[in-house]
This record gives sequence, C-alpha cells and structure tokens, in this order.
Amino acid sequence: MTTRLYLITPPELVLDRFADALAEALDAGDVACVQLRLKGADDDAIRRTAEALRPVAQQRGVAFLMNDRPDLALAAECDGVHVGQQDASYAEARRLLGPDRIVGVTCHQSRHLALEAAEAGADYVAFGAFFPSGTKDAPQRADPEVLHWWSEIMTVPSVAIGGITPQNCAPLVAAGADFLAVIAAVWNHPEGPGRAVKDFLAAIAAAEEEAGEG
Repeated sequence: MTTRLYLITPPELVLDRFADALAEALDAGDVACVQLRLKGADDDAIRRTAEALRPVAQQRGVAFLMNDRPDLALAAECDGVHVGQQDASYAEARRLLGPDRIVGVTCHQSRHLALEAAEAGADYVAFGAFFPSGTKDAPQRADPEVLHWWSEIMTVPSVAIGGITPQNCAPLVAAGADFLAVIAAVWNHPEGPGRAVKDFLAAIAAAEEEAGEG
C-alpha cells in the first residue's frame, strides 16, 4: 500500500486566501485527508471555517476531518474527527458521529494506547512526533520502529506526524506509515502548497522504490 498524504491546516489562517491554497494543494496530487485544526478559535469561527473548506476537500474526493470536537464535526457535516488523549474520548466521538464517520486517535509513541484505540474501533491511530515541530509540543519523540511494529501486527492504518518534510520522510515510509500528516512543510513552502505536495509525493515514491529494492 502506498503511503498517502494527510494535510492539517495551519494554526491560524485567513479563510479566503486559505481556501485557494487548499485547492492548490489538493489539485497538485493525491491527498487522502484534510484535518481542520484551529486551536485558538471560537466555535462559531471553527464552524464557519469548516463549512467553507469542507466542500473544497469533498468535491475532490478528499475526507475532511475536524480536530478535537466531534460535536462541531457533526454540526459542520465533516467526514469525521481526530481526537487526542486530552480531547473527547474515542467512545464519545463514536457515539456522536455514529459508525460511518471516521474517528482517528492520537497515540503519541504508546503501543498500549494504539492497541486500545484499535480494539475500540478507531479508523486509524496516529504516532508522533517523529521530528521537531514548530506547530505542536511533543513530550517525547517517537521512533519509526513503532510504525514497523504496527504494520506487522495490525490492519488499522497508522498516521505519522511531527515535523515531517520531503527530506526526512523516507524512514517513516519505509517503516510502513500509511499516512504522513503534514502542516508547515506544505503551507510554508516557498513555492506554494502545490509544489510542496508534488515534492512529498515524489519523496514517497522514491522511498517506496528504495524499500522495495532493499
């Protein structure tokens, strides 16, 4: 299975401009998912942003997820939600969203948390941070070995997150990450998000080819 891109929105955004940037990124190549992550915004702003950006993703066949808030995910007709260990519980998210929407769970570098989430029915588990990140403080670094371990024993997909760039993603691809969650490396790319997506897809393809030859 090919590793795919999972885009997370920047911490702050200007809606009109960002809608264009998102369209550019999604039109540049294969992206599996977009997660709206606005930590400092109020509920109304989050809902308005979701309602503006969701069609940009969904019209291109890309899943649109809400960070943290299953209630807002439901209200804004998102495809699902991503919950952290300090957010709404998996059980609460599933109860609100029902069986057909996506619920993903942050597991940091914990095998125990990942197994618990998968057994409860999570649609994916997220490991990280693998590299230093300016977006999110991670208490500990994750080792790519956790991705390899997971891919050997489980069919539930894994997401790798934390400071991932086209230049450093090869070990995560080789270790079996199903998705690479990226923020700054796409939205802050000097040549724009479309170029960033193309760079990532080229890096993933090269890493998969090398892993296949190894």
